[in-house]
Amino acid sequence: MQKHKSQFKESVLTNQLLRSGTSIGANIHEAQYAQGKKDFISKLEIAQKECYETEYWLELLFETGYMSESEYKPIQNECGAIRRMLISSINTTKANLE
Repeated sequence: MQKHKSQFKESVLTNQLLRSGTSIGANIHEAQYAQGKKDFISKLEIAQKECYETEYWLELLFETGYMSESEYKPIQNECGAIRRMLISSINTTKANLE
């Protein structure tokens, strides 16, 4: 069965969203087993970057009409909350390095 062009585009976007979204959790999990505070910070910074990327893919799905506002807003808010927690954890850990 051949995919319609719009289904293919949506599939590309959702695959990217899945990849970046799951990478956030994977890097946070990996940070738990970091080899020191600098490694911990590095893992959380990677998770933060993936969070920004996830927000980008979500926005693209919304702006292109593949996602309704009622689907987009709650997920966007959750992603923003995760990003703020990561920023706070990174800043706290950096402050405790000194």
